[in-house]
Amino acid sequence: MRIPQFTRTVVFAVLLPSLILQLAPTADARQVISPQVHPDRTVTFRLYAPAADSVRLSAQLAADSLHMNKDTDGVWTITLGPAEPDIYVYSFIVDGLEIADPVNPAIKFWKRSKSLVDVTGDRPMFFQRQSVPHGALHIHSYESKSLGITRPLYVYTPHDYDKDPKAKFPVMFLLHGSGDTEDTWTTVGRANVILDNLIAQKKAVPMLVVMPYGHTPAGTPDGLDRRDTTAFERDLIDDVIPYIQHRYRVSTDPNHRAIVGLSMGGGQSVTIGLGNLDVFSYVGAFSAAVRDEAKYKPLLSDPDSTNARLRLLWVGCGKKDFLFDANTRFLRTLKDKKIKRVAHITDGAHDWRVWRRYLNDFVPLLFETDK
Repeated sequence: MRIPQFTRTVVFAVLLPSLILQLAPTADARQVISPQVHPDRTVTFRLYAPAADSVRLSAQLAADSLHMNKDTDGVWTITLGPAEPDIYVYSFIVDGLEIADPVNPAIKFWKRSKSLVDVTGDRPMFFQRQSVPHGALHIHSYESKSLGITRPLYVYTPHDYDKDPKAKFPVMFLLHGSGDTEDTWTTVGRANVILDNLIAQKKAVPMLVVMPYGHTPAGTPDGLDRRDTTAFERDLIDDVIPYIQHRYRVSTDPNHRAIVGLSMGGGQSVTIGLGNLDVFSYVGAFSAAVRDEAKYKPLLSDPDSTNARLRLLWVGCGKKDFLFDANTRFLRTLKDKKIKRVAHITDGAHDWRVWRRYLNDFVPLLFETDK
C-alpha cells in the first residue's frame, strides 16, 4: 500500500519526539503501561519523560488539556473517568510539543497523529468485536488512469462472500474525512466490525464496502495532497468502480450501489452521489462539508425525477459540530425544493464517536428490498 508522501513526513515528524523520549534503555521506559483501563472504566495515562518540565494530557475524556503529575522515576501520570464505553482520542503535550503515546500501538495517523483508547462496558458495543462470523479486509493498489498514479484501496467482504460463487452483492463506497486516509474507517471507525455485527444480527444485508483514498495529488513541491472533488470523482467513477467490478462479484445497477462519507467525504458523497444518480441510488452524508455545488443544482429543479431515482438521501450532523449550520441550510434547501431526505440531527461534535454511530444507523437502511 502506498502511503502518501505528506502522510509519511507528518507521521515521522509527530512520532520522532516520542521515539527520542524512549532512547534511554531504562527499565522505567520499557515497563510503562499506557493507557490502562480499569474495571470501573477510569483510565490511567502514563508517559516516561524524565527530562520534561511539563506534560499535559489532551483527551476527549476532558474538556481541556490537563496537567500530569511526575513521580521520582520520571513517569508522568493522570487518571480520568469513569468514561462511557467508547473509543477516545488522546495525546500528550510535552513542553509544548504534542505527541502520540509512545507505548500505545493504537494510533490514528495523518496530519495530527493521536493515540486511541477503547473503553469497554459490561457488554460489547456495536463497534467492538463480538462472537459472530467475521468478514475479510482486503488491501489493494490500483492504477488510476485518470490521475496517472497508483492509489491505495481497502475493501471489506462479508463472511459469506465465498459461499455462493454466483451470488452478487450490493456495494457501499465509504469515504473518509480531510484528516484521514483510506484505512481510517477501519482503524478508527471500525467499519468492518460494525458491518460484521449488523449482518450477523440480520439488521443489514451482506454487502461489500469499498474505502478509497479521497485526496488527490496536488503536483506541488511540498507534496501536499489536495481536496479536488472533480478529480476524485473521475478516479472513483472511471477507475475505482471498474476495478471493483472486475475483481469482485458486485451488482452493477444503481439500486445496489451507495455512497456515503464524513466531513470532506460527506461533501464528496453529496456532490458525486447527487451528480450521478445513474450510478448511485443511496447517498449519505455525516457532518458533511456541503457546498452549493452547481453539479447537483439541476436535480433540485426537477424534484419528481430526482425523487424517482433517489432511494435514500441521509444527512446526519451533531448539534455541536462546526458544520451544523451548513448542514441545516442544506437540509432546508432540500425541503424547499421538495427533495426527499432523512435528517438525522443528534448531540455531539465533529468526531468519530458520532460517525461510528451514524454508520451503524445508516447501513441498515441500505438495499432494503434485498432483506
